[in-house]
Amino acid sequence: MSDRPAQLTTSATEWRRSSRSTGMNNCVETALVAPGRLAVRDSKDTSRAHLSLSGAAWAAFVTSLRGPDGRPGGLS
Repeated sequence: MSDRPAQLTTSATEWRRSSRSTGMNNCVETALVAPGRLAVRDSKDTSRAHLSLSGAAWAAFVTSLRGPDGRPGGLS
């Protein structure tokens, strides 16, 4: 059994970006595309393919970016 949905439609999806992002289109955008499923795309070229992740996978990814003190900036 696959945890991957058969097909995701993102044409009418509400994409969101971080409130910390600048107007330079240099960030990622996320969208809820199905219950417990997120899509992630590059804001520089929104016509390209997106990644589809489970909520748990997204949470693990975001947690991995935090430093030892729990604040953003774990990658140097």
